[in-house]
Amino acid sequence: MSRPNGGLITETNRQYYAGAQQFYISTAGGGQSFTSTFDADLIYGSSDPLNNNFLLNNFDIFTSPDAQIWTALTPNSAIATTTVVSPIVAGGGVTGPGGAITVTILLANINVVPGMLIKNTAGTTTYGTVTSITTDKIFVCNITTGIPSGVDLTLNSPLPWSSINNIVTVVNYLTLGTYLKIQLRETAVQESYGNYEYTRLDDVIENFLVAYVGPDKLIPSVKRTDVIFHAKRGLQEFSYDTLKSIRSQELTVNDALNVIIPQDYVNYVKLSFIDGAGVQRIIFPANTLTTNPFENPVQDDRGTPTQDSQDSNLQGTSQTEAAWAANDPRAISGAFINDYDNISVLYNSLYDTALGQRYGLNPVTSQKNGWFTINEREGKISFSNDLKGALIVLEYISDGNAYDLDLKIPKLAEDALYSYIMYGILSSTAKISEYIIRRIQKEKRAKLRNAKIRLSNLKPEQMLQVMRGQSKWIKY
Repeated sequence: MSRPNGGLITETNRQYYAGAQQFYISTAGGGQSFTSTFDADLIYGSSDPLNNNFLLNNFDIFTSPDAQIWTALTPNSAIATTTVVSPIVAGGGVTGPGGAITVTILLANINVVPGMLIKNTAGTTTYGTVTSITTDKIFVCNITTGIPSGVDLTLNSPLPWSSINNIVTVVNYLTLGTYLKIQLRETAVQESYGNYEYTRLDDVIENFLVAYVGPDKLIPSVKRTDVIFHAKRGLQEFSYDTLKSIRSQELTVNDALNVIIPQDYVNYVKLSFIDGAGVQRIIFPANTLTTNPFENPVQDDRGTPTQDSQDSNLQGTSQTEAAWAANDPRAISGAFINDYDNISVLYNSLYDTALGQRYGLNPVTSQKNGWFTINEREGKISFSNDLKGALIVLEYISDGNAYDLDLKIPKLAEDALYSYIMYGILSSTAKISEYIIRRIQKEKRAKLRNAKIRLSNLKPEQMLQVMRGQSKWIKY
């Protein structure tokens, strides 16, 4: 299906896969508007690439005479080159309405639209701005600098297009029979992939109000704010052990042996360093080996903490952290004296000299992937010194409420969230029979259990493959 047919999918194939929406120009002229129908909202900063706000855009505008070759619509596009008939004196000359100056050009040009800047062809001098169009040769302008006779002029829009509320307005003149395209940038296109498996939380709230609230229903009336509160609480609770809203960051351990905890971090899932082959190696917590003291008060000769002028304890450098950063992890892990990254260690004579060295090692510490600690004092994750400069991947849990992008729920858990909201509202409402609350609670638990099973994503083929690795034969 190339385009929507009344179902839940509202984007065409071109919009979803290519991130593009095309329009045919059936009426010539400037100031035309075009409405975006992407699922994603258009983000507009500026249409001038020289403006820093241009980087805020999540889309670009292109024009084409044949829908084959596309040209970006920028301030340098659709320029009208012409010559003024006679010299124009700033603040004088032939005046139009309101004291504006009428400018007559040598050759007619239909591309000129209000708002265009009048410049010399070199672009070094700006003479004024076109305010209105009389004919295709006569324009009413606001002239701030005099225009000498015979000077070649260029007229172009400083902002050829703008956007608000997903409506793009093109200032520049558009020719009949040509085409215009709204093109999402690559990051915006990638963010839209796979979104059909999710339902936005706003839609969940609206659906709940329609389906579960009203006369002759279990909830006769409820404030929308109450529904929003319980919906967000449900999404938060589901994120911890049901949805498993796991985010990840690829980071490099700096010389100080740490990385900053992400802004939406709730708890870590796993830390790994990436070896040269791209394989992840699990980094283990050093909870039983060392710690990060939350306070390091400076003590006097008697061991009493000292204070600053604000009566707060003076803080010094943690000696525990300094000693941990300086240690040799091999002394803890019991690794071979030679380079333990040498894959051929078991096949050369160095192995003979290492015999017996690993007998009786603690399995907790006998690994070479390194260790990490959570430094709550600095809001950082610290690593052992064998991981300096290493590429690591931090997988962590977010509660689903940190960013608007996260305010969505998998469709496999949508029904469970409705039950969570229902129970939250009824259990906090007076004069609701206890048996009704228990029934809804039981229903909530059952749907939550179903959601966990659905989201576990267990496949028979994968289970069979795992079982084949066991000692018991599995017939297939």
